[in-house]
Amino acid sequence: MISMFRSTATRLIIGTAVFLMMTGNITFFGQVLRIYPWVDGNAGFVISLGILLTCVLALLLAVLSMIIPARIVITVLLILTAAIGYFSDTFGTVIDAEMLRNAVETDTAEAGDLLSGGFLLRLLLLGIVPVALIWLVPLKQASRMREAGYRAQTVLVTLLIAIICLYSFSDTYAGFFRQQKQLRYYTNPTFALYSLGQIIVSSEKPGSAVITSVIEEASLPLGDSDHELIIMVVGETARRDRFSLNGYKRMTNPELAKEENLVSYTNIDACGTSTRISVPCMFSILNRNEFSNSDAAGMENVLDVLHRVGVSILWRDNNSSAKGVADRVVYEDFKTPAANPVCDPECRDVGMLHNLQTYIDAEDSDILIVLHQMGNHGPAYFKRYPPEFERFTPACHSEELSNCSPAEIDNAYDNAILYTDYFLSQVIALLKANTPRFETAMLYVSDHGESMGEKGLYLHGMPYAIAPKEQTEVPVIVWIGHSSDVDIATAVNLHNKTNSHDAVFSALLALFEIEHYKDENGAPLFELKVEE
Repeated sequence: MISMFRSTATRLIIGTAVFLMMTGNITFFGQVLRIYPWVDGNAGFVISLGILLTCVLALLLAVLSMIIPARIVITVLLILTAAIGYFSDTFGTVIDAEMLRNAVETDTAEAGDLLSGGFLLRLLLLGIVPVALIWLVPLKQASRMREAGYRAQTVLVTLLIAIICLYSFSDTYAGFFRQQKQLRYYTNPTFALYSLGQIIVSSEKPGSAVITSVIEEASLPLGDSDHELIIMVVGETARRDRFSLNGYKRMTNPELAKEENLVSYTNIDACGTSTRISVPCMFSILNRNEFSNSDAAGMENVLDVLHRVGVSILWRDNNSSAKGVADRVVYEDFKTPAANPVCDPECRDVGMLHNLQTYIDAEDSDILIVLHQMGNHGPAYFKRYPPEFERFTPACHSEELSNCSPAEIDNAYDNAILYTDYFLSQVIALLKANTPRFETAMLYVSDHGESMGEKGLYLHGMPYAIAPKEQTEVPVIVWIGHSSDVDIATAVNLHNKTNSHDAVFSALLALFEIEHYKDENGAPLFELKVEE
């Protein structure tokens, strides 16, 4: 079997496997050493794990190179591993199937914030330069049959070495595979390739063109001449514990703190850790455990139900998109100066209020307006607010968070929360101006939270099963106009109750006084006043 090393391709495969293991798996081994410390007698096991991962990578390269020329396979994996390694080592990102779907749906502005100088440098040094060197190496080609034999030998040898590693530390590996399953999320690029395979064979397909109705008996209350004006703000990447309304040490909600009839809910969990999941889920009748994008795409969401019973609906978006929620209602994109008059150069959330009064004045029905914020989308938190809102200083002014101290990152993030506070106060001011004509209310719900360095993690999008609370605990705020039928006292009493995004569906129906849906997994956010 030593003859396999006569093949230049085989030597490239083995060398590449070692290189990928050493340069692409820094976070993986960091996580391993956290659970199996080197100084506690785990040195042999950790070394064997490195050898085992190298064998897996060599096996992958050998098998793929039987189908595709070896240098092409190596090129793809080097570039992929360098890119994934940057996000894993810098932000603690896990590249699972959901993260890959998010990457496909990310717009160019959001992608630009992530493609920093550090990313490009890593891609150059650990991806492009090795690829260039590999293509410069003369590749001696044996006959097709002999090369196939070399690959087969490589597969056999790597399998044999892997078996020896597993047998040598069988007791430790038994616990490793049973109890530390989350560690596999960090292997690079193997878990990303596994996730890609999941997407390819997934049963999640585009939704049917036929939309199934839900709550067909829904209707607006008969004889109620008082129209509703509800504005729902869908927040972006806001953490519940960064709102001073919820006890945060900094005054990040100075404007909202002045408002009467405002309730901040302190114990609500998100449906997911990414916009792609959380936004469709919060508007769906499906609860978090039932939800899938493909199932939801074939069903009415709560906007469809409200629109069907006669509510005028407008969705304005200053984020990447409505993720399919607003496909059957009026949708306006406010990410460009063509629609948004407040751009400097980033288009601001407050610009979504432009000409809303004109829209309201033209309607003679119940109205729901949804405003989808750019909010606190990272890592460029400093871009999410105008300069006059930089009150916590010094603030991080880099997309490369490693260039900033934890305090600077916190300052930039908190400044963006300050701007959301201002934006929500302007939404409430608009509602107050229309309270004599409408029963008014504002519902603010963030889609997910954000890691800010806790446990070495940044940003969001972790698999829900291992996601930290910073990514799943979200702020939810309700403001009730004086003429509304919502029972503010009941809402206050419920503000600490455990709840989730599952309650949004029924909350919106309740605001329009429609007999609202309840299930065992989601309690209502509030109740309506009982008529005497």
